[in-house]
Amino acid sequence: MIKIDIHKDLHGIDRDIDLDISISVKRGSFVSIFGESGSGKTTFLRILAGLEKAKGKIEIGGEKWLEGEKSLPPQKRGVGFVFQDYALFPNMSVLENLLYIKDDKKRAEHLLEIVHLKEYKDRYPSTLSGGQKQRVALARAFMGEPKIILLDEPLSALDPSMRARLQQEILALKSEFDATVFMVSHDPSEIYKLSNFVLSLKDGKMTAFGTPKEILLKTSGSQKLSFEGELLDLIKKDVIYVAIVSIGKQLVEVVLSENEAKRLKIGSKVRVSTKAFIPILDK
Repeated sequence: MIKIDIHKDLHGIDRDIDLDISISVKRGSFVSIFGESGSGKTTFLRILAGLEKAKGKIEIGGEKWLEGEKSLPPQKRGVGFVFQDYALFPNMSVLENLLYIKDDKKRAEHLLEIVHLKEYKDRYPSTLSGGQKQRVALARAFMGEPKIILLDEPLSALDPSMRARLQQEILALKSEFDATVFMVSHDPSEIYKLSNFVLSLKDGKMTAFGTPKEILLKTSGSQKLSFEGELLDLIKKDVIYVAIVSIGKQLVEVVLSENEAKRLKIGSKVRVSTKAFIPILDK
């Protein structure tokens, strides 16, 4: 069991917030963390890694990583960290990047095989694509047989097809090595696909914690589907209005009456849902 109950004062440029998180999950879970920028997502990962100080408790299978203000050093925690910017050593080959973590060539080649990069083991990072670099970073994170894998928006810079492929490879690595994963992501479909649990943060506080269905699917009553998005434009066409809404990486058109359009403001967050298969849009 993994028990986390941490507190930390965060001092920002324009405001101070109190990071306050208390959750318990089973070993081997996949937990996604999402929320607005500045809500404390990356700081939470860094506290788990031992890279940031905090107060409270972190207990991993009976081993205390944090107790009060007494903290286990990062090198003794058994954590694999994958950053958005890869953080590979440019003067080392793909294989050497993995062997730097642990001198176990058999394990390194097996990991490269899982992420379909074994034939690239002698290449240098500068010769790889962004997706290939991120796969090296993922494989390297598993080299030290970590108890926890921390992923800080690892796929955000990749195109949709590469992102989908890497999602499968993350699941394959997690399954084979029975790791517990904490991942920061802003992509609801990615969160739903990968996660057992979702932690929602706002201004350092937990606003929700539960399964992806409980947190992400917000339909109610007779609604058949429901999506959150940003209202980009309102276009008048004769006696009706057409709302242009950005949902993820897609643009959706919704027909509105004049009264409905008057209640909306361009740039605001809106919810697109259906009742009896007729789309409706509200704040």
